[in-house]
Amino acid sequence: MGVGVMVMALPFEVGVVVRDLESMERFYRDVIGCRVEHRSRVPESIGGPAGLGGELTVVWLRVPSGGCVKLIRPRSGVVSGHAVPWSTGRPGLSYLTFHVGDLDPVVEGLRTADARPLSDPVVVLARGRRISFWADPEGNVVELVDGRGGTQGPGA
Repeated sequence: MGVGVMVMALPFEVGVVVRDLESMERFYRDVIGCRVEHRSRVPESIGGPAGLGGELTVVWLRVPSGGCVKLIRPRSGVVSGHAVPWSTGRPGLSYLTFHVGDLDPVVEGLRTADARPLSDPVVVLARGRRISFWADPEGNVVELVDGRGGTQGPGA
């Protein structure tokens, strides 16, 4: 017995809970290339019953190719520590993937941002594509992919 086909009404969104909203907004805007679309305070009267833990500040960042990254800062400041180190062996969200036209300028921007490479080498050739894994300033893993697998650039 299958489930009916789900029809999406809008592009996909992902929420990332953060400690430092301004720093993370700057990273995803200036380095990854997202555009701030909306900023909102979610009151306790909505955040509590919705299972979000209370009052929140949310910044919606539009990904250039579509979709949205929502940066979520709980008012209570309960967010602690860095994200669990990356491992495909752990349950839950592993990483965010961004498809880019050219990995090289993005990698150079990441080198000067508060990000650290997780790939060794920094750019890896995989099935005709170039990929690179990075930890954002709070330790969330970001995968960057471009289709230029036949070329080696300065990020390699």
